[in-house]
Amino acid sequence: MNTILVPVDFSDVTPRVVETARAMARAFSARLVLLHVSEPEPDFIGFEPGPMAVRTAVARDFKKEHQKLEEISATVAVDGFQVLALHVQGPLVEKILDEADKQQADAIVMGSHGHGALFEFLVGSVTSGVLRAAKVPVIVVPANV
Repeated sequence: MNTILVPVDFSDVTPRVVETARAMARAFSARLVLLHVSEPEPDFIGFEPGPMAVRTAVARDFKKEHQKLEEISATVAVDGFQVLALHVQGPLVEKILDEADKQQADAIVMGSHGHGALFEFLVGSVTSGVLRAAKVPVIVVPANV
């Protein structure tokens, strides 16, 4: 195992996901690819890029997310792990699967929020989508232990 993809969403389960990935990376001398996928920017009708307030808010949120990702990356790198931090924007499941292919990941370690079957049936789940379509093993770290 050479590369482990670690999608993070900065929720309560993120520290446990990162710790699980670190343990695996330590065991296999693998490189970690931390990935945060931001929601796509809202579509605007016409050719105008949208109100300045919306663009400013999106840019501010993107910058905050990038800073959080860099903080996690720095914490992991201190322990001597080879870490790549990626921040992309787009449909979550699609981007996670794309990066798994691009980075030639041997496994994906991600969290689950445990909303329940009805929620997943009605709304869907990023973790479920990745589990269904991934070409590599997916290790799911539960939110509630």
